[in-house]
Amino acid sequence: MLNLQRLAMFVAVVEAGSFTGAAQSLGQTRAVVSVNLKQLEKELGVALLVRTTRQLALTDAGERFYAHSQQLLRAAEAALEEVRGEHQGYQGTLHVASTPEYGAHAVVPVLAAFARHHPELRIRHSSSSQHTDLVAARVDVAIRLGNLRDSSHHAARIGRFRILPVAAKAYLARHPVQDLAGLAQAHWIAHSRLASPLNWPVKTPEGHTVAFDVAGGAAWLADSAAALLTFVLAGSGVALLPDWLVQPLVREQRLTVLLPDHRFPSQAISALYPNTRHIPEKVRAFIDFFKARTQAERES
Repeated sequence: MLNLQRLAMFVAVVEAGSFTGAAQSLGQTRAVVSVNLKQLEKELGVALLVRTTRQLALTDAGERFYAHSQQLLRAAEAALEEVRGEHQGYQGTLHVASTPEYGAHAVVPVLAAFARHHPELRIRHSSSSQHTDLVAARVDVAIRLGNLRDSSHHAARIGRFRILPVAAKAYLARHPVQDLAGLAQAHWIAHSRLASPLNWPVKTPEGHTVAFDVAGGAAWLADSAAALLTFVLAGSGVALLPDWLVQPLVREQRLTVLLPDHRFPSQAISALYPNTRHIPEKVRAFIDFFKARTQAERES
């Protein structure tokens, strides 16, 4: 049976490039590390390292075993954390970031429910319209809406939502909208952080997808959904806004959905988390919890 401590020493030697460096990182003596590596090679019946006076090099068998060792150690760490989480509750802090609007609407209520299941876990939520640097800000999970641009992080799909063209009755009384051509001519309030806020593929009631382009550019620009919504409620024009943000106002008849038989592209809700060697179980648990709650709300 393999000894995980010896596997950890082997990995440490490879990563440090020397027995001395590995011993320092592990808090052991060089002799202890050397003896354990020799014993590991004896148990396996193969040489893992080629030792010279100046450096260490992996053998072909060592190369393959190094990759397997990393996987085994990650699996062992994950198993230990899962067991501890089940029996002791998750420990430490869970830091979740989101936009202010979606945070208030969905993320904070889910965090509150998640915290009730794990009272030993400290919860931190931060909100910003700008994309936070997850590693620098020590963020465990960032909830992102729309297309993802971060290729260096892991991402899990949570769900999707519709975006709706909306306007206030005061604006529509002055500028009625009857069709796509009229919608293109409207006074548009655009989201300045989108790559193409005025160009969208739209599905017609007949099932055709057509290119929709706003004529003349945007009359107003803002960098948050809350600001766009405020402009719309003031009767300034038309904006594309998430269904979860505007539906209560539509029900109250403060806003009108324009051309409701047309469909703008739905948008993704994603959970982004750092691409680290070991993903904490509290992160996996929160993402699963958030996904389940989001799907349940959509189906209700």
